[in-house]
Amino acid sequence: MDKAQIIAWLLEGDVSIQYQVHRDLLGKERKDLQDRIASEGWGRQFLKKQNPNGHWGQRFYQPKWISTHYTLLDLRNLNINPDNTSIKKTIELKLNSGKAIDGGIKLGPSTSRYSDVCVNGMFLNYASYFKTEEKKLHSIVNSILHEIMPDGGFNCRTTRSGAKHSSLHSTISVLEGLYEFQKSGTTYRKKDIQSAKEKGEEFILMHHLFISDRTGEIINKDFLKMSYPSRWRYDILRALDYFRYAGSKWDPRMEQAVRVILSKRNKYDTWNLNAAHPGKVHFVMEQAGKPSRWNTLRSMRVFKHFKIEQGDINLTKTSAYNC
Repeated sequence: MDKAQIIAWLLEGDVSIQYQVHRDLLGKERKDLQDRIASEGWGRQFLKKQNPNGHWGQRFYQPKWISTHYTLLDLRNLNINPDNTSIKKTIELKLNSGKAIDGGIKLGPSTSRYSDVCVNGMFLNYASYFKTEEKKLHSIVNSILHEIMPDGGFNCRTTRSGAKHSSLHSTISVLEGLYEFQKSGTTYRKKDIQSAKEKGEEFILMHHLFISDRTGEIINKDFLKMSYPSRWRYDILRALDYFRYAGSKWDPRMEQAVRVILSKRNKYDTWNLNAAHPGKVHFVMEQAGKPSRWNTLRSMRVFKHFKIEQGDINLTKTSAYNC
């Protein structure tokens, strides 16, 4: 398919996809489409699953992936209207229920007194997107900044079993949260947040997004899979989409990851969805193994931002990284 045909195919998808295609690929802000996300399609289905008490699932973090936490992350990623009253009230409920001893988000009544930096990053992401009062997020920001590791990244195991090396999973979630908080216009700990962002980004880039800095081998082949929703898991498309969203400039260390993504384009010039992350879901947005509007949209907007065309990169070099 040519680009016009792919765009037309994308615009046949859910209204949340339509909205992001107009905004990210066509350069048109269609608030009328964004306002429809809550009343139709995937957005409506998520909101219909909300319990009378304002939450989803059984508790804030249980069970995956139908808990309040992951449902709020899904709704944020749909780009539903950030002024949605019902969602804002749910975030307030969690903030008013008390925080962990380190100022972060408590996962549940029976969990550790300490918070999880990965969850803190995701919470900061959607709470900032849904315009939560900034002061209520300060202790979460403080908790995150306290968790920076010597190599510049983050690892959720620091408050559990201990960790000596950062995790790409945790680092990407934290970066998304810090950037969304920063994007909200806050000046709170501005220099500290910018420094943490730069260090976290460098941690990802020094690994060329998926290569061990010690052995030169692939860190985890799952990092090359394009699953969606990403949940807490890291992959190279999620990382590149973060760099795009954050307005980052091209870095040569992104090239290997871009070549992998280009090699995964199917014969219709779209991208398939890889296997979903195991766990209970409210509903299935897209079928694994089939052309994915989510993956096609995300890949296309990454390539648009970095001005990448298929002919720019020698795809014969990707064979060692196919999976």
